[in-house]
Amino acid sequence: MLHGIAAGVGAAFGPSILAERLLASPATNVPLLGNSTPKRIVFFMQNQGFDPKTCIPSGMKNSGSLAKAKLPEPISPLEPYKDRLHIINGLHGLHTSPSHSAFFGALGGYRGSDGVPPSAPTIDYELSKVLPQTLLPHLCIGMDSIENMTTKPTLATLSASGAGQPIFMHSNPNHLYQMLYGGISTGDIRKQHEARTSLMLQIEQFAASKGRALPAADSQRYGQYVQGFKEANGLRDRLGAVSGHLRKFAPEVDERYTNPEFETDWHDRLLDLGISALTSGITNTLTIGSGRGEIFGAWKGLGVEQQGHNLGHMDQPDNPIWIKIRQYNSRMLVRIMEALESVPEGSGTMMDHTLIVYTSNNADKQHTNGANWPVMLLGNLDGAFKSGCFTQLDGKRPINALYTSLLRAAGQNVDRFNMDDKQAKKYDAGNGPLKEVLA
Repeated sequence: MLHGIAAGVGAAFGPSILAERLLASPATNVPLLGNSTPKRIVFFMQNQGFDPKTCIPSGMKNSGSLAKAKLPEPISPLEPYKDRLHIINGLHGLHTSPSHSAFFGALGGYRGSDGVPPSAPTIDYELSKVLPQTLLPHLCIGMDSIENMTTKPTLATLSASGAGQPIFMHSNPNHLYQMLYGGISTGDIRKQHEARTSLMLQIEQFAASKGRALPAADSQRYGQYVQGFKEANGLRDRLGAVSGHLRKFAPEVDERYTNPEFETDWHDRLLDLGISALTSGITNTLTIGSGRGEIFGAWKGLGVEQQGHNLGHMDQPDNPIWIKIRQYNSRMLVRIMEALESVPEGSGTMMDHTLIVYTSNNADKQHTNGANWPVMLLGNLDGAFKSGCFTQLDGKRPINALYTSLLRAAGQNVDRFNMDDKQAKKYDAGNGPLKEVLA
């Protein structure tokens, strides 16, 4: 029993719950846990800032409908989906220190900086706990240059499960494919999956036995690593139990996995895997980090030769480079929506019960103080959020208020997220969720 409890996510649902019941997808033909409505949330974080002029229709100064507005060129791929779009301008993140990036603070709503560990859970993790349970409650994927994704296939900069507990994002699609679909693969992928599984089990057993002799101060940290192996091995077992179901959703493996010409080949493959995890019901919370929360990133596959920090020192409005990057993001958002729209769920589709949150991990621009933090929402999470509109706020409410709104929509009766009374008195002119965005 203690072993099961220690396995965290790997055994948090207990042995009495079948893996088939932890798939939040109508395609499983099994009920969700309890009477929960299937809901899912996607966070898409682009680094280097999100200039409001690249998303707010020209001449639109006040809140209103988007029906007769024309979207700016950088987000023009979203034009057919305006009725599902909500553009929000005027939130702030002054308290997050987002100059180069707020890192964990972007989704945590607290002070963040390069190399500073998270001080509390981030909103994506908190939502993964309250949304209907799934095999993999939270999946993070990170997109960067080929060099960075190869040398650092996992990186933790954006998501966290608690103070000092970062969540790693996956950046090598080959590794992620093996983790999700290795059990249903053939050939070399299958051999690698079996070898990795055997090795991971041996490491877990060895680590668990050797850690018992450590001093108390080291034992706790060491135990976190052991728990990580337990969770990974437990996930493999649970995914193996639903292999028949997963075969319908696994993306096709081609040479762009093993021999990408550009980094965008891997970006697209990672997105495919993230979408498949949603549509198959493996997860209901997906976090995408384009630039992985740092100041790097590359898009040579779009014809953009500049990369990294220099991109953040360019004005984004009317900039052909940023038009290409933002349009690429927008096409990714469309791909997510179209995939979810294609899967029936209840009386509608998966997209009807989904919300996509698009923003940047450092507010409106590079070297910002965070006074304005633009956000786009796509979808309405089963009618919980307004859509087809633009909302202009007065800059007096923090991004934490939006995160409180997300938790309220997910069924949590909370008035604040990661902000105590002292901070709220300084940084929040209101209390509770944003009434301007909730339906």
